[in-house]
Amino acid sequence: MAAVALMAHAAAYADNDPVVQGDNTVALAADDDSTQKKQGTWTTSSTPALKISEFMFNNWSSSGNSQIDVTGTFFGNYKYTHPRYVWDNIVDLAYGYAWQDLDNTDTTAGGRFETHRKSNDKIDLTSSLSWKAYKDWGASFTANFKSQFGHGYEYNGIGEAAELTKKKVSGFMAPAYLTTALSFEHKKANWSVSLSFLTGKTTFVLDDTLIVHGYNYGVIQDDAFDPNDPSTFSKINHVYFALGSYVKAQYLKKDIVKNLDLYTRLELFYDYKKPKNMSWDDLSKTKYTPALNADGTPYDDLASFNWLRKRAFETDLDFELKLDYRFSTFLSANFALNLKWDTDFSGIGKWGHWQVYQMAGIQIFFNWKTPKS
Repeated sequence: MAAVALMAHAAAYADNDPVVQGDNTVALAADDDSTQKKQGTWTTSSTPALKISEFMFNNWSSSGNSQIDVTGTFFGNYKYTHPRYVWDNIVDLAYGYAWQDLDNTDTTAGGRFETHRKSNDKIDLTSSLSWKAYKDWGASFTANFKSQFGHGYEYNGIGEAAELTKKKVSGFMAPAYLTTALSFEHKKANWSVSLSFLTGKTTFVLDDTLIVHGYNYGVIQDDAFDPNDPSTFSKINHVYFALGSYVKAQYLKKDIVKNLDLYTRLELFYDYKKPKNMSWDDLSKTKYTPALNADGTPYDDLASFNWLRKRAFETDLDFELKLDYRFSTFLSANFALNLKWDTDFSGIGKWGHWQVYQMAGIQIFFNWKTPKS
């Protein structure tokens, strides 16, 4: 996509017409043969932040668990605005770790702060190239990559017992999602909505042990693969390509009220290829199994009025909301909420297909803005 942007940039430079961008005339530069070139503008904002939380309880009558949490985040927005197109890039990264002192009286638990767990883990990269067609409408090509940095585990118990019995459920590139879309787009200064009926979403699970244990994240396995037969592990599929429709809306605005910034994003994806009669009863199975009626016959959702509801529930949803209130140049309060609905993940605990992440705190941050022409 960078090559496409550079080609478009080069083509724009070859045009000799004067350029007016908004209320500002874009500067024109003469070359050796006295031709003139159009120029675009980079506007960038990089915000690395570090949040450190600490709680200590010792002989405290109200009780409580001592805890230390360290989380690093990075949010960057890099936009190249040209009279003919806009190239917009967003980098959203986070990693956090927490140490808890749950039972320091038990030496088998590992001593003070024996329980340590991830508190945040996120890789979200988006690059979008947009062309204006009519007024605020245009076309765009978007690529989005999502994954995580470290392993994710399901725990039972605390301390050393939890470490010995933990079960890995995710990791870097397991899963990872690469979404590419050709879209119609309605774009304003602070928000945009794009709609695509031709979207590719590739799911990667590059960890055999996760697939063997049933964490396939929608990567459909061939009948030749048997999770109970190691001789068939060479038959494991690690990639699933889905073709479907995609809707994305996002809003990013500084100072919606004084010192308060808002970022929100909603993504919906519907897979044309996924089997529509899949069973949701046991997603720990590696393969999709057909849904059955009470009498054991195959369930045909088109034969009932439930088909529309079931189709809607098969749509992947990813909603994110961030609020940041700036007390000063280096100190802010923040709130984050991320909701996901994904029928390819059976869940840890009782939430089923819903995944929920919520965070609130105080953080030290640095904001680097570098507008360049």
